[in-house]
Amino acid sequence: MTTTWQIDTLDNGLRIVTTPMPTAQSVNVCIFVGVGSRMEERRTNGICHYLEHMLFKGSKKRPTALDISQAIEGAGGGLNAFTNKEFTGYWAHLPFDRLDLAVDVLADMVRNPLLDGVEIDRERTVVQQEIRRAHDQPSAWASELLSRACYGDQPVGWPIAGTEETVQAIQRDDFVAHMAAWYVPENTVVAVAGNTTPQQVTALIEQRMIDAERRPIPSFVAATPGLPAERVQVEARDTDQSNLFFGMRAIARKDPDRYALTILNSLLGRGMSSRLFKEVRERRGLAYSVGSSVSRHHDTGVLAVSAGVSPEKAEEAGKVILEEVFKLVDETVPEDELTRARDFTIGNFRLSLESTMALTQWTGENLITMGEIEGIDEVVSNLAAVTADDVQRVARRLFTRDNVAMSLVGPGADAGLLEKTLPG
Repeated sequence: MTTTWQIDTLDNGLRIVTTPMPTAQSVNVCIFVGVGSRMEERRTNGICHYLEHMLFKGSKKRPTALDISQAIEGAGGGLNAFTNKEFTGYWAHLPFDRLDLAVDVLADMVRNPLLDGVEIDRERTVVQQEIRRAHDQPSAWASELLSRACYGDQPVGWPIAGTEETVQAIQRDDFVAHMAAWYVPENTVVAVAGNTTPQQVTALIEQRMIDAERRPIPSFVAATPGLPAERVQVEARDTDQSNLFFGMRAIARKDPDRYALTILNSLLGRGMSSRLFKEVRERRGLAYSVGSSVSRHHDTGVLAVSAGVSPEKAEEAGKVILEEVFKLVDETVPEDELTRARDFTIGNFRLSLESTMALTQWTGENLITMGEIEGIDEVVSNLAAVTADDVQRVARRLFTRDNVAMSLVGPGADAGLLEKTLPG
């Protein structure tokens, strides 16, 4: 049966998308705000993520963090949030008969945060500890370095959490100004999925959020095309393993080639049947973990390959990885392999949308970033239509010597490794 949803828009511009699931025992509510780290100024880099923390620290109706958490957990539910480069989300997961509570808590958090000065200073050290923890995890840090290598010094390449220095400088007035600019109805989507109806959801949200003032959405800086001059980022560390990442600037969120790139990514590095897993791990034993992923944004994107390898095998592993990448340029994918990759991608996509939470993420993220929701059957049809020629065309579009960036964290990290591993 096809999953259906309904989109409603309040008079102030706030959009609501409801996905009824009559047999579900739960309901998931997520408020998406179309602002992330790439919309920040350098001085306040990290404010979106810092603010995400602060909205849990007290609201007009529930003045302490404990009041907020107990309201949700007391009903058996969960509450959390996330920040990325282009949007922020706040979600609650509760039994379906507590939908009113979920909407009430989230709306109050987003509309009426206290932003208490004492709590801001207390949470500042928590956010800084989170930044330090990411730096102390070699794989996470190599991923952060890859973002620098692919984007350079521009907002889309800045760290989502900011730096310890920028977080230290952010003050209450910065939060207030940030919310006044970005947390506006037309830049907000409320996504709900579960055992409920669009009529019930819209009535509850309108009751709590219709009084938000309609204001224009600010613009943000477009991504500079091409890799920066410093497309290699390394950090030497005394670890037992080297974390090696390669990145290629890829395509934007709505690019017509996105379906072919999704299939290409599955062929290359998703699952135990992928080329990288079979060649790097199974045949050569160069890594325990190896794989690829795609991130797409408003006007740019990255295809990344990551591997954890023995330091003495880093160069060999890098060569093998890039050989597999560039094979997709030079050789047409055999039809049987392409069929397996398509089936894997389509099946994985369908299975990823089983839960109420997954459906709010799908519908809400689509609506806040693209202004529309791609139908599940439409996505499946487009993935199924990808041909070997499509895959090779996208590979030729992305995989060139000038479009490969690298990061490496580990013993004796060598900035010259990229040139040693690039095919001739």
